[in-house]
Amino acid sequence: MTAVQPGATQPVPQGRYGGGPDADARADRTLRRLAIVLGSLLAVVVGYFAWHTLEPSRISAQVVAFKAVSDQSLEIHLEVHKGAGAVAICTVRSEDADHNEVGRKDVRITEHAKEVDTVVTLRTTSRGTTGELVGCQNAPKSSTS
Repeated sequence: MTAVQPGATQPVPQGRYGGGPDADARADRTLRRLAIVLGSLLAVVVGYFAWHTLEPSRISAQVVAFKAVSDQSLEIHLEVHKGAGAVAICTVRSEDADHNEVGRKDVRITEHAKEVDTVVTLRTTSRGTTGELVGCQNAPKSSTS
């Protein structure tokens, strides 16, 4: 029997127990690179689907011009930007000189274009001095069964 001396280690036979400390470092680098690539790919896929899910629902609109036609009506020129297949509902209103609301109307925009220009005639209870856009939203999906 050979006596084991304290502090002395015998070299391990080459290749018997893995590749040594260099192999562990290489495996760690490979796993880290793989995790970064897969994480980036997952972020791109989630971003892509989120963008395509939210993109058609964005609706923006503005009042281009308005004109009081009479004491009981006002014309509002409305410009709406939406998804090509989306249906929008925009609410417009008019106020008189004392800032009292004298007319309000929900306008359904059904054209399949991305940009729609339309003129809305709003009936008022007295002469309107403003034509305002309150807001636009996607029309609720109609359930036909």
